[in-house]
Amino acid sequence: MECKIIHPGVAVIIFDEHGRVLLQKRTDVGLWGIPSGHVEPGETVEQAAKREVFEETGYDISIERLIGVYSDPTSQIFHYPNGKVVHFITTYFLAKITGGHLSVDPVESLDVEFFPVTKLPKGLITMHPMWLEDALSSEQKAFIR
Repeated sequence: MECKIIHPGVAVIIFDEHGRVLLQKRTDVGLWGIPSGHVEPGETVEQAAKREVFEETGYDISIERLIGVYSDPTSQIFHYPNGKVVHFITTYFLAKITGGHLSVDPVESLDVEFFPVTKLPKGLITMHPMWLEDALSSEQKAFIR
């Protein structure tokens, strides 16, 4: 199916005090990934990032820094199981947990867990390993990919 939809998106990577990464097993596609979602009308990307993380994990966050902006069709076109094909333009942040508690909303998530970066679960969303690599990079400037 041809891609006819472009969505602004956000993604947020969060590490715990042990350096483990927070991943969500998404209800819509059944795959593991970095918490992410759409920007809604009237929201800033920061507001969208905070809302999405709260909806998907139950955590309140503060944004630490911009990791990058991702728009390359070779990595940013996603094929949903229902046949919908979307080209995402994703603003990607590093954040820290400031409150809330881990909760799994079955509408958004099948599971939410922290994983060591060397022992990620099988079934990751295709673009997310590159996002993790960028978050772990010592590069100080934001990536534009």
